[in-house]
Amino acid sequence: MKPTRDIQTVSEFKQNASKLVKQVQKTRQPIILTVNGKPAVVLQDVETFQALSSRLEYDLTIAAINEALLEWDNSEHWSTHDEVFAELYERNGIE
Repeated sequence: MKPTRDIQTVSEFKQNASKLVKQVQKTRQPIILTVNGKPAVVLQDVETFQALSSRLEYDLTIAAINEALLEWDNSEHWSTHDEVFAELYERNGIE
């Protein structure tokens, strides 16, 4: 990241939006837009955003699977098929 290129004010973005969008698409480097000298938003190309979103979704799925496996390993009692269906039938008034 090059601060003089990749950090811009919202005012600068308003004046040069097309140029800055093309820059992001070409370099695939995000631009941080500031308001009153503080970071406010990030402008990012779609492909990079989609890749990061997919990676995050994958990581969250793996974390959920690992958590479920850990719970499975630490469980003292797991219901049998018959126990699960008996409970479902009872809850829903099915004979």
